[in-house]
Amino acid sequence: MSTAPVRDPKAQRSAAARPGAASRHRKGSRARPRRWGKLEWAAAAAVWCLVVLVFGWGAVQYGGVQSPAQAGAWFAQATGDLGAWSGAWSSPAQFVSAAIASPRGVYRNPLRGVGGLVPERIDDGVDFGGSGPVYALGDAVVTGATSTNFGWPGGGWITYQLTDGPAAGLVVYVAEDITPAVTVGQRVLPSTVIGTMFDGGDGIETGWAQSTGLSAESELPEAGSIAGLGPFPTRVGVNFDELLQSLGVPGAPNRTQLASGLLPASYPASW
Repeated sequence: MSTAPVRDPKAQRSAAARPGAASRHRKGSRARPRRWGKLEWAAAAAVWCLVVLVFGWGAVQYGGVQSPAQAGAWFAQATGDLGAWSGAWSSPAQFVSAAIASPRGVYRNPLRGVGGLVPERIDDGVDFGGSGPVYALGDAVVTGATSTNFGWPGGGWITYQLTDGPAAGLVVYVAEDITPAVTVGQRVLPSTVIGTMFDGGDGIETGWAQSTGLSAESELPEAGSIAGLGPFPTRVGVNFDELLQSLGVPGAPNRTQLASGLLPASYPASW
């Protein structure tokens, strides 16, 4: 988000002399600026509250990041969001219309910063190749973060519990070739870099985790008890892939194959 410049109304000077005084030179007088109406004051208050909210959000977020690079990533994201609104700030009516019509949801593409992103197969979760920053899907609390979980190739394991949106209460995992940038208990936002994906030969896997954060949801009986040997794709993995697709992530190549296992009743069936 970025504030738009406030247009300074130019003073209007009177060029007409009073009747009967054509021979006298009169100094032009500066007209009083037009007073704002109620709608304009309301819009100005809304803009001010939005600016305070954004920078307050930034202060909270900056307090949770682990490096200047992450702070820079947040700043770029925040200013980008402000920029999307800047055109609407030229008039109160446009501002209100933009607020009503904004398509932004509570979740955002968590892989938008990954360079050379390559969608791979759906198994317990969804596999991807590439390298770069991985963001939180939405507002959440980190429940696990380690780079030494040797149950997953590459050792990375991050889990966070969503606190907003249709999947509030569900737990997301990002595993394998990723270095955590967050700590357990940290509150994160869609603008928070939770880890850095590196090119370690395995890529990353991300999907729905068990509520305990110990492993993938697909391994539990309620989801069909499907572990590392398959059969794949799992129904839980397909569900997470559909969520990612709704956020602009390319779909996995095996997404149309017959899915195995079950989708627990607590999971949204569509996105």
